Amino acid sequence: MALAINVSSSSSSVISSSSFPSSELKAPLIGSLRLLDRTNVSAASLRLSGKRSSVKALNVQSITKDHMMASGKFLVLILVCFVLLKSLFMFYANDLVLGYKTEKLDVVEVEDFEELAKRLENASPLEIMDKALETYGNDIAIAFSGAEDVALIEYAHLTGRPYRVFSLDTGRLNPETYRLFDTVEKHYGIRIEYMFPDAVEVQALVRNKGLFSFYEDGHQECCRIRKVRPLRRALKGLRAWITGQRKDQSPGTRSEIPVVQVDPVFEGLDGGAGSLVKWNPVANVEGNDVWNFLRTMDVPVNTLHAAGYVSIGCEPCTRAVLPGQHEREGRWWWEDAKAKECGLHKGNIKENTNGNATANVNGKSTVADIFNSENVVNLSRQGIENLMKLENRKEAWIVVLYAPWCPFCQAMEASFDELADKLVGNGVKVAKFRADGDQKDFAKSELQLGSFPTILVFPKNSSRPIKYPSEKRDVDSLTSFLNLVR
Repeated sequence: MALAINVSSSSSSVISSSSFPSSELKAPLIGSLRLLDRTNVSAASLRLSGKRSSVKALNVQSITKDHMMASGKFLVLILVCFVLLKSLFMFYANDLVLGYKTEKLDVVEVEDFEELAKRLENASPLEIMDKALETYGNDIAIAFSGAEDVALIEYAHLTGRPYRVFSLDTGRLNPETYRLFDTVEKHYGIRIEYMFPDAVEVQALVRNKGLFSFYEDGHQECCRIRKVRPLRRALKGLRAWITGQRKDQSPGTRSEIPVVQVDPVFEGLDGGAGSLVKWNPVANVEGNDVWNFLRTMDVPVNTLHAAGYVSIGCEPCTRAVLPGQHEREGRWWWEDAKAKECGLHKGNIKENTNGNATANVNGKSTVADIFNSENVVNLSRQGIENLMKLENRKEAWIVVLYAPWCPFCQAMEASFDELADKLVGNGVKVAKFRADGDQKDFAKSELQLGSFPTILVFPKNSSRPIKYPSEKRDVDSLTSFLNLVR
């Protein structure tokens, strides 16, 4: 609000520009607050019309008095403006401080993923995928291995949302897998984000141990270099990732995976434990249903599937499975069932108090024993050592080296118990020896243990046991082998 003062020409020389600042004085507006005119000027001296008016000449005393009164009023006005400006400054300063504090004190509500998993337990893969993409946007990506994971890409495509896909190129994949990568990119109009292992690390491994060291000392070291570390780099740029894990893929390590969980192994963009979320949209879907979906949607798949390959990884560590075998038996077939994770989903495996892997993730430390038929002899360490020392046995023996947590041992339990019942009185003893834990090293060095289960036949007239070479563990196959070597 401008303060306009009309004075006579005779007084203009006294109240001049040199008496006040050159800039026009204005009262600031703060919201709806306006500076009210605090002066007490008579109507004869104050004209809002802006026209000059003529007044009678004033004597010096009158002029001096008027000058002092005007000066006092302007001083009051300046003082009021100063107070208001100070108040205005403090108001905005406090607002900035409060805003800063408010921003710093904001508490981000953490999602209860166990509760979310329960809510989505009966949801369809499409619904779970949509929820994941909606929640994380560009900070989530699909892990594509070149096998049934193509179903994940199809689900993401059906949501209509943008999505990212990454894959680990280990340098040891099958040619058919590389061709599938190219086909999938063209089919969906996407670019897969490939992650590669560190060349120096791969070079050191191959130079020191050769190209196939994993057959001798296990696959973990090779997988750590070619898969786990590249995956770790990929996930450090994300807040969540999507996998194709299913409960029926591996009874030993994946039987209890939820549809969504805090990743127990890897870190995400923010770093630290709990900074990465893992989504498993097909966790509750059976393998046959996944394949029905793939056929219905007519999406490209790996041609190795038609050759009997179900679970597909690196070429040296993957093979076709026989009819009736579990799909994971085609991966790292020379190792224990508990080792059939490359490290990407290591959090699925738990160790019990005896140092043995359990077939669940619920913290249980004991596993129920198997092969409990009354016709199966339970051999102790001393018992099997005595059996090995006998050179002229009265009866042949067939012994399974097992671990009760092993899903492949569990899968053959019924047939082995049936075999024991069938051989009663036929000159063959059927026995079991638990070869995990403290007995594992002994079983490897003395009993030819490679992976669980291992089946040995002790003939009548031989001190050395004969290892059953086939993975067909049905009653007829075992009986035929016994008839040949007993």
